[in-house]
Order: sequence, then structure tokens, then C-alpha cells
Amino acid sequence: MAKTLYLTTPLYYVNAAPHIGHSYTEVAADCLARYHRLKGEPVFLLTGTDEHGQKIEQAATAAGKTPQAFVDGVVQHFKTLWTTLNIRYDDFIRTTEPRHVEAVQQILVKLREAGSLERSSYQGWYCTPDETFWTEAELGGTATTGKPLCPSCQRPLDPVREEGWHLPLRAHQDWLKQFIKTHPRFIRPESRYNELTSLLEQPLPESLCITRPRSRVKWGIPVPFDPEHVVYVWFDALLNYITVPGYRGETPPSEAFCRLWPADVHFIGKDILRHHALYWPIMLHALGFSDELMPTMIFAHGWWKIGEQKMSKSLGNIVNPTVVINEVLKGQPYAADVYRYFLLREIPFGQDGNFSEDAIFTRLSADLANDLGNLVNRTLSMMERYGAGKIPAAGPVGCAVEDEPLRQAAVDLAGRVSAAMDRMEFSVALEAIMDVVSGANRYIETAAPWKLAKQPDLAPRLQTVLHALAEVIRIVAITLDPFMPSVADAIWQQMGHGTTPRRFADAAQWTGVKSGQAIGPHPVLFPRVEKTTST
Repeated sequence: MAKTLYLTTPLYYVNAAPHIGHSYTEVAADCLARYHRLKGEPVFLLTGTDEHGQKIEQAATAAGKTPQAFVDGVVQHFKTLWTTLNIRYDDFIRTTEPRHVEAVQQILVKLREAGSLERSSYQGWYCTPDETFWTEAELGGTATTGKPLCPSCQRPLDPVREEGWHLPLRAHQDWLKQFIKTHPRFIRPESRYNELTSLLEQPLPESLCITRPRSRVKWGIPVPFDPEHVVYVWFDALLNYITVPGYRGETPPSEAFCRLWPADVHFIGKDILRHHALYWPIMLHALGFSDELMPTMIFAHGWWKIGEQKMSKSLGNIVNPTVVINEVLKGQPYAADVYRYFLLREIPFGQDGNFSEDAIFTRLSADLANDLGNLVNRTLSMMERYGAGKIPAAGPVGCAVEDEPLRQAAVDLAGRVSAAMDRMEFSVALEAIMDVVSGANRYIETAAPWKLAKQPDLAPRLQTVLHALAEVIRIVAITLDPFMPSVADAIWQQMGHGTTPRRFADAAQWTGVKSGQAIGPHPVLFPRVEKTTST
């Protein structure tokens, strides 16, 4: 039985509502999943929420709620946003669910029985916001209070001494260095790969404390063999990638588990690279996973910034996607797709980018309204005016010499999109689609159907031009589907294709439209609106 393509997002931490960074990861993962489904491939997209830890306790207390009631409320914000953004996931895992809790406890027992866990004391520095311990060698600057600063979030650290269960790290370092060296695509993009290899040139901490004392952190999965401790939130959350496919500590993993695992792509933000590219493979190695059962790729994308500052909940400078969709893009019938387009088109996936409302409106106006929307609306209006509201048959000659560049660009588009998607270059794929759209608009100006319509003897040529445009729009709608699913469907219906399925392979074929097919109503896809500042 063929392996299913397994894609994951991180489990989003629910101490506050979702922001643009969460939606960026989710939209990218959904786009890749939709692309492979469009090709007819089996896909499983996993997403969910990380619901344990000290920060959740603190946020719940501040809200006057129990931790469970608090996370139940925040999780609904995430699910509502994913519905708004047309995210089509196959499973949504919550780390408070019994299926996850029980699996984590079984895995802990396996690690302890294998001798991979050791109870010992730790003395060092702790970042409560990041829920992370840091060694002296890893410390950065010093705060005005005299305390060292967290290398990740730059906030003061607290001295901590406590008992806990530890997983060895340094004992696995040589293996991980060799694995990374022989699997250069394990970490993408290349800048993140280089970051990890540089990190591994220095000695890792001896171990990772994978528990927290219940006296300090009460909200967590109980350690089954030590009631004084709960599981460290990051150790708990990372295991979701194998608990959902069904892993419960068995050696070797079951055949059913391996129909999904290993993950083909873990989508993450670069701020959690250490957890996924260092702790996670070591955890799997400690569980006895072979090199062949390691994740195929971890893709760590960049940050969205406002100016030069990283956007994050902890810094309080977030952009709320719901506000952007419902208020900034108010009046856009496909506002969620406009937002999706902006995220995937504005910056190369993997690099940092600056968010601004001006940038969104520039993309909306130039790419979507003036190019894509204009092409569809003009073409359908001409079919209504010159073809009785139907897609005309091509003239007896078919494509003329002057039509060939457009035809070739259109049939080549699927290949260009495939090449870009295989490299996770979403912006390049969209650029290729918009190149064809722009070419079709130029073709309209050159062919001038309104002039052809005034000369009855040129009726066959007019039919050929409109038929060619119908083919181009069909191909554009198919290739655009993973990026803007609602817009692609709207174009499909406006062209009169009804329930005919969109299949990626059909985008490489020129003869896909039915002559004489009635077009549907065609309201403007991207109405022009005045920019309003709401974020």
C-alpha cells in the first residue's frame, strides 16, 4: 500500500488568540496539501493546539478561568480562523485529549524501561515565557537587573534548581551530526541547515529536562511513574507527530503507523528550529527510530515583521488575521483568499517579510483586480456580448501563429508550478501563474476582439480568440486552486464548468473547454475599495 503524504504544522500554543504568524504556517501547509490532492495523491494534513504548561496556567489565572476552560475558549478561535481561511486539515489534535495524554505516558514508560531517562537535579537559568532552560555557555547579554537574558526572547532569566527526569542530548550528538551531513534536505531552507550545523559544532548540553515539578507547574500531563512531576510542554507537544499516526512505544513501529510516518514535511517557524531539528530527532533516536524513520524535511519559514521588529504575542505587536479579513479587506467577497494570496506571494517562503496594509492593497489592486479579475471579467463579458453567453468553438484554423506564445505559456504553466512547489517556492509558483494572466491580458489588447466583432468575415477569428482565452482561464483556475481555493471555484463556476472536477494533470492540456458551454453569472471577483486602517 502506497505511503500517504504526511504534512504537519506545529501545535500552536493557546495562551492567546492566533496571529498572522500562525496563519502563515497554516496556509502554507494547506496550500501544499491541496496541491498534492489536486494531483490525485493521498495526503494527510495534521494540525492542532499545544495546551499545557506554565504560561497557560498564568493566562488562565489572569482570565479568572480554569486552565481547561481557558484553552477550550482559545482553541475555538483557532478553529474558527482555519474555517475562515478554508484550511482543509485531516486531523486536529489537542494535547489535552485522552488519546494524546495516554500515548505520551506510554512513550515515557518505554523510555524509562529502555534506560533512556535519568532522574537528576538541575541548576541553571530558566525562561518562564519560553519555558526553556539555558546553560551558562548559551547565555547572551545581561539585563539592567543583573540577570542574564534569554538567548531567544531577550527577557531576564531566573535562577532555578530542581529535580527532574532528563533525556540525554550529548550522547546523541555525533549521530545527529552525521545524520544532518548525509541528509542535506532534512532542514530547509539552506540558511536554517547552516544554522543547525553550526550549533552542532559546539557541545550540546548533557541532557534535556523533560519534566517539571508539580509544585511549580501543575497544568501538564502527569508522569506515570513519578506523581511529583508533569511532562515538559515541548516534549509533550512534539510527540503529537507520532501519536496521531498511532505510535504507542512499540518496536518496531506498526505497519499501519508506517503508512503515514515518517512525516514528509514538518512546517514550522524558524523560532522553534532548535526544538524540531535538535530535540525532536534525538527523541526519536532514543525511541529506537532508524535513520529511515526520521522526518524527511523540516521547513522553517521566516518571520513577519512590522518595521524591523519580529511580530509575536509576547512582544504585543501582533496582527490579527480576523481583523485583516473582516475589516481591512471589508467589501472583498473573497477576502480570505486575498489574504492567503498576500501571505504566499509577498515574500519567498523561508525569508522574513514586512507586513503592512499598503502591501496587501498593492497586491489586491495590481495582481488581483487589475490582472486576474480583469482577465476573467473582460473575457466573460465578451463571450456574453459576442457569443450569446457561451464558450465559442475555435475557428477552423484553430490556434493561429499569433496565438501560439499564449498557448505554449499556458500549457507550460503546470510544469512551472510543479517545479516551484517541489522546492516549496510558493511565491515563484504564483509569479508563474500571474505571468500567464498578464500575457492573456496583453493578448486581448493585441487581438482586439471588439474590432474583430465589427467585421463579419472575421467571425471565425473572433471565436478562436475567445476560445483561447477560455482555455487559459481554465488552466489558471486549476493551478490557482491550492493558493486561492474559493477564487478558483468562483472562476470555475463563472466559466460554466459546474461540477467538472479540477485536476492538475488537465492544466497541461489545451483542449479542455467544451464549445457551446453556457457561462454563468460573473460578478466582479475583486471590487475596488478604499483602503482603511484597522490593524
